[in-house]
Amino acid sequence: MISRIDLRGDALPEGPALRALLPRADFDVAAALEKVRPICEDVHHRGDAALIEYAEKFDGVRLAQVRVPATAIAEALAGLDPLVREALEESIRRARIVHREQRRAPHTTQVVPGGTVTEKWVPVERVGLYAPGGRSVYPSSVIMNAVPAQEAGVESMALASPPQKDFSGLPHPTILAACALLGIDEVYAVGGAQAVAMFAYGTETCAPANMVTGPGNIWVAAAKRYFTGRIGIDTEAGPTEIAVLADDTADPAHVASDLISQAEHDPLAAAVLVTDSVALADAVAKELEPQVAATKHVEDRIVPALAGRQSAIVLVDGLKEGLRVVDAYGAEHLEIQTADAAAVADRVKNAGAIFVGPWAPVSLGDYCAGSNHVLPTGGCACHSSGLSVQSFLRGIHIVDYTRDALADVAQHVVTLAEAEDLPAHGAAIKARFGWKVPENK
Repeated sequence: MISRIDLRGDALPEGPALRALLPRADFDVAAALEKVRPICEDVHHRGDAALIEYAEKFDGVRLAQVRVPATAIAEALAGLDPLVREALEESIRRARIVHREQRRAPHTTQVVPGGTVTEKWVPVERVGLYAPGGRSVYPSSVIMNAVPAQEAGVESMALASPPQKDFSGLPHPTILAACALLGIDEVYAVGGAQAVAMFAYGTETCAPANMVTGPGNIWVAAAKRYFTGRIGIDTEAGPTEIAVLADDTADPAHVASDLISQAEHDPLAAAVLVTDSVALADAVAKELEPQVAATKHVEDRIVPALAGRQSAIVLVDGLKEGLRVVDAYGAEHLEIQTADAAAVADRVKNAGAIFVGPWAPVSLGDYCAGSNHVLPTGGCACHSSGLSVQSFLRGIHIVDYTRDALADVAQHVVTLAEAEDLPAHGAAIKARFGWKVPENK
């Protein structure tokens, strides 16, 4: 069901050569880009009419309007299963606890007497949030996008989610109920690349946004790439990933269940076990069969995901080599199931989020740990972070110098301007001192 990659015996290669040995899904955003370009430009030129046509073409529903009525949002909350509501409210509560601590305060540094630089943090003015609605419904993604934006102080927020045939062309009612719990009243029944285009360009109904965040399929990722530079984005999210670094102290039943938990997202989902224990590898492979047989989404998601080229059991010589492998892989989700797991986790350099020990599975982080589950995929954890309050803040430097403070450094500024052959830069300093620059003290 799942392949093996044996990296024991020989010294592990460095950098790209090691990454090339590791499993990864095919996810060609560049190829998808050419297909979403005409969709995005059609939305630009025809606005809501284009959105309504694409809803019929891609989602099989004919909409009268793209904005969801307030009554539908209220009705979705009223009809929500009380247990689901309680769980969503707890997820929101815990996410707020964590993200509220990420707020940043202005800070002023006195560089010299009379010369200060203040860094203040200003939230993005308007954000478009995307909640997928394909194989599964993700109210948790509404929470993970909305809470950090709200805690950052974003004043204007709208959410898009695909229209559903089974719900009269509205987004899934659990998505709408989550919006109600979060106080989001501007919701659009729009999916895919056209949703990103709606937020980027604006339409008759939807005002343009400064930033778009939220996971989605390859078409959403391609649209984000298309609009990079025009709007801010969180990341070009690819198929979900789990890597488990484990030794012979790990419980194979736990490891197998965690691999399956990510495989049920999508046939391209990646499930990777890195271990120095052949016995554990054998036990996990054996454990997968009955657990997969006992669950849902077997043939359409889990089996293709586990059997795909993106999933594998990777054998290494020891923990040191295992750490090198997981750092090279840069997993979206990394579980550490080893002896002294906290110390091992502290040595990891590249991961979207790290889950320590047997009682912190990825599923906890997906819903109720308080952490954010919108995380970098495809190895991007080596340079990018997950969604947070900082994602929605812009740092602005405020420079405040007195005449004496400028005079103290004026000659250095003029010297550097002339060294760069930019004499007008120096002249802007000289003009303030009657064209005679004071000597540096």
